[in-house]
Amino acid sequence: MTKQIVNSKAGDDEASHGKNFPAPLDMKTLKKFTDIVGEDSVFDSYEDRLKFSRDRLPFTTFHLRAGTVTEALPSAVLKPRTEDELINVLALANKSNIAVIAYGAGSGVLGGALPVCGEIIINLENFLGLPKIDQENRMVTVSSAFNGGELEKLLNEEGYTCGHHPQSLHISTVGGWVACRGAGQMSSRYGKIEDMVLGVRALLPEGKVVDIKPVSRRSVGPGILDFLIGSEGTIGILTQVTLKIWKLPEVRLPAVVAFPSLTAGLTAMREIMQADLRPSVARLYDAQESKEKAHKNDDLSVNSIMCILEFVGSKKLANTEFELGLEICARHGAIKLSDQSYEKWQKVRFESYSAEFIAKGGYVETIEITGLWTKIPVLYEEIKSKINELDERIYFGAHWSHIYSEGSCQYMTFRIPNIGDEDLALKLHLEIWKITQTITLKHAASIAHHHGAGVFRNPWIEEELGGGLEIIKATKRGLDPNNILNPGKLGLPARPGSVLPTDSMT
Repeated sequence: MTKQIVNSKAGDDEASHGKNFPAPLDMKTLKKFTDIVGEDSVFDSYEDRLKFSRDRLPFTTFHLRAGTVTEALPSAVLKPRTEDELINVLALANKSNIAVIAYGAGSGVLGGALPVCGEIIINLENFLGLPKIDQENRMVTVSSAFNGGELEKLLNEEGYTCGHHPQSLHISTVGGWVACRGAGQMSSRYGKIEDMVLGVRALLPEGKVVDIKPVSRRSVGPGILDFLIGSEGTIGILTQVTLKIWKLPEVRLPAVVAFPSLTAGLTAMREIMQADLRPSVARLYDAQESKEKAHKNDDLSVNSIMCILEFVGSKKLANTEFELGLEICARHGAIKLSDQSYEKWQKVRFESYSAEFIAKGGYVETIEITGLWTKIPVLYEEIKSKINELDERIYFGAHWSHIYSEGSCQYMTFRIPNIGDEDLALKLHLEIWKITQTITLKHAASIAHHHGAGVFRNPWIEEELGGGLEIIKATKRGLDPNNILNPGKLGLPARPGSVLPTDSMT
């Protein structure tokens, strides 16, 4: 049994955390870890432990602002420098029966890096070294701890791109992308991260090295890579990743269009992908988001559904795709606007505005789901209707920015203004999650497209995987019998005494 979240007021010292928030490691055990990584790589002060007690899960941010504690503290923070050090840390953790969490940049929004039972945080920021670019084979091998924005900068200097540009590009790591099956803003051309990974190097729970070499496909057993991509640190700790890379495009051809209806826009997006076109950007906004994202000079009074497109590549090929794409849009009633909305998006595409809204007492949540084209319209309308019924003060907007031949990701933003009732707002936030995930499963769609599962999607994972969770559990038991690696995440068992945010959802 896991303990219920303690709804105690948060203070500024360790005593305020109470019995559910573990103390630092005992000195004897801490000394053993110190002998492995060195004194300058061990941190056990209250401030250091508090710093690594959260990622960007909105739930914990809201409760922190409300003065309630929802997360456990780690028992220590380690920063190993070498693979040998990490191997020895894992061996000692198993021997001491202490759980660990691999921590990159902490940019996850589902609580995948939250300590729930006094785990040791293994901060991988010292696992660096320059990426190795292989131009002939068009790939790059990079440390899992390498910053995404820095990787893209280095590749650009050599005339390449990694093709993976999430909004979190500059505050996330390559290992984080792989761990949660991330997607970048150009996924419709380059694919999601699982389409880019050629090989990985990882450590299993007891320290054994798994080195999956980068090759051009293989036919030797099931896809072992898939057990690590998206595993969120529950099965292995990624130390190195090899990714595909692409030449920087010769040209970029943007277009902004407006459709007469959402149905017309969705149909055009489907036909573009099913015509084997490869837009680097395809962002279709509903009426609500179109009003916000459009440049002030654009007229959406008649055609109210805006879409930003971009085609890139060699000049001849990009021009052909551009013309064919606009022909499809025109067949569905689209009118061409100026490029100003595209330029506006380019300037802010790696920025987040939620912090400003939250600072004013509001609540912001983003939830991404994915489904087939035949399911997307009903998913949108039913979720929107249920949210409006829940409370008319809740803002709901959606866009479709990861499109494929068979379907699309539906990315939804929810905002609750400062309504002056913290308890009600917190309840509404949880109800938003229950509504979106329940309706998604009802229509045989998937509850996540690229944010991962973390701990916050635990209540729905078993139904989502349709029996597949038992395969993951069996793998976890076989590889991690002591449940050392990131317990309680991805629908997997927690350790006794764990404090899980999702306890309040049941």
